[in-house]
Amino acid sequence: MVPSLLQTSGHEGCLHEGTRGIHTCSSLRGQLAAEGIEVKLSDYVINFIHKQGVAHIFEMTGGAIVHLLDSTYDRTDIQCVSVHHEQAAAFAAEGYSRINGKLGVAMGTSGPGALNMLTGIGSCYFDSVPCLFITGQVNTYEYKFDQPVRQIGFQETDIVSIVKPIVKFAEMIIDAKQIRYALEKAVFVAQHGRPGPVLLDIPMNIQRAQIEPDSLESFFDSEEFRGYANFFEPCATEDIEQTIRLLQQSERPMILVGGGVRAADATEELRQLVEHSKIPVVSSLLGLDALPGEHPMSVGLIGSYGNRYSNLALANCDFLLILGSRLDTRQTGTRPETFARAAKKIHVDVEDVERHGKVRADLTIHSDVRQFLMDMNKALSGSLLPDFSLWHAAILTSRKKYPSGGTATKSDCIEPNRFMELLSTRCTEGDIIVLDVGQHQMWASQSFQLRESQRLLNAGGMGAMGFALPAAIGAALMAPDRQVIVIAGDGGIQVNIQELQTISQHQLPIKIFVMNNHSLGMVRQFQDMYFEGRQQSTVQGYGCPDFVKVASAFGIPALKIETNEEAATKIDIALQTKGCFLVEVDLTTQTTVIPKLVVNRPIEDMSPFLNREQLTAELLIETLEESDDSLK
Repeated sequence: MVPSLLQTSGHEGCLHEGTRGIHTCSSLRGQLAAEGIEVKLSDYVINFIHKQGVAHIFEMTGGAIVHLLDSTYDRTDIQCVSVHHEQAAAFAAEGYSRINGKLGVAMGTSGPGALNMLTGIGSCYFDSVPCLFITGQVNTYEYKFDQPVRQIGFQETDIVSIVKPIVKFAEMIIDAKQIRYALEKAVFVAQHGRPGPVLLDIPMNIQRAQIEPDSLESFFDSEEFRGYANFFEPCATEDIEQTIRLLQQSERPMILVGGGVRAADATEELRQLVEHSKIPVVSSLLGLDALPGEHPMSVGLIGSYGNRYSNLALANCDFLLILGSRLDTRQTGTRPETFARAAKKIHVDVEDVERHGKVRADLTIHSDVRQFLMDMNKALSGSLLPDFSLWHAAILTSRKKYPSGGTATKSDCIEPNRFMELLSTRCTEGDIIVLDVGQHQMWASQSFQLRESQRLLNAGGMGAMGFALPAAIGAALMAPDRQVIVIAGDGGIQVNIQELQTISQHQLPIKIFVMNNHSLGMVRQFQDMYFEGRQQSTVQGYGCPDFVKVASAFGIPALKIETNEEAATKIDIALQTKGCFLVEVDLTTQTTVIPKLVVNRPIEDMSPFLNREQLTAELLIETLEESDDSLK
């Protein structure tokens, strides 16, 4: 490798020698890549990533990516963030991308490193988050290709074939001259249409190859690029007109916001529509932070773990505008034919296949959500819409009548929904709240009242325990001036608990609240309902440590909250302490998520059940007959 570096005419003086051997200084490497002089391919890759506005690459080192890591060694404009598991690197890249709205990057070595990233890659795919994943690979002359053997090179693994079902694009680079094309295509595809992850697998001999950037083929000059669809053309006039006509005919309209609103960077356009039209908004898990919870039009979370008042509002609506939501079973319940059954439904999605699911819409519109909202706002500009004040009043009455959570009032028994309400009052505008997966996720999604400019990062489609800590690391590094709040369960926090070291090492301003009910509560609640309380592996066989002691071992200050009376004071101590802090919140083992939708019930009929007379009184539409066998 050294002789090829010495061939860079006129720059011999920028070579340094030390314990790591001879290398090119960082400023020169970036300059060479920019000027198109012959450079090492790994330097070109890192410079390309920097040009995408990415200043942090999340990784766990390995022999097959040392060339790429070395290309970042003494650069000041881009930093490798070394985590302690590749799954954490993938989640951190996802958190980074969710905050910058453009791209996150993670790297892993060949074999186990690449495979360890799969869960995080799948999370990006299901939740529409644009990330670039780079894996190292054995030298091409050690790779088996089509040979009928399991493996030739050490840690050789065909990651491209494995990952293809959960990425938008994956390719192994076998010709160094294709690196520009592949990188440009990967980032474009990740961000185009419905966003998602992409992966490039780069063998070691390709990483160390010398290339001439000026001679490389560009993806943007190709017929392949010109063949991509343009989702940003105005919507069909008749679709906008029909949507407005159905809206004007309604008395109880509703907007359902999915993750597609945030993925399309359409929150401002959504707000403009809502504030002009005064249409109430309900949300999926991934749509919750598209409109602040404190906004007067925000009605909360719907679905299996939604607020009862939110589900009642959706059931009662007569017009439903669905924006960027795939209407999965967690939203609709197991009886999708009953979902918003009295409403005229308009479904807008950038991905055509998502508009023809189990919930049939009266009008489907294939469009980027932001473009649709821009067209709607333009068409509605200056127009008058019906007065929906009676509808607002009905929703408000229901909201006051049916708060989420239990009714425990004993000072020594913390009710988690009330705790989430309290925590939200102590946080400030601009905070980033990151949830793990489990009961705490539902308590927070139901009852944490989001303020202006706050973000809520929820793990949706993959729903992987262990998401929150590393995703918070990515978010904190992307937004260093904002406070990051992690809310996790005792089970989820243990999945990537090793990343407490990363948080401590970088002194990131992450405040961690562990809701500890000493069990894997989400599954335990399911076992209590359907398995006669046989709590195998959720209580029996499960255990957790003293999290205050664990935090202390990582050099993180920590405390425990055991009663309601001390909650506010201790929350404030944590939030006002500079840097990181961990709070363990002690709950009873049998703490549950209330309300909850059970199998074979429409979403307005949640457990604990209202009596039939009370439910009928709450519905402004036809009540499903109790004699229906599926309701028994």
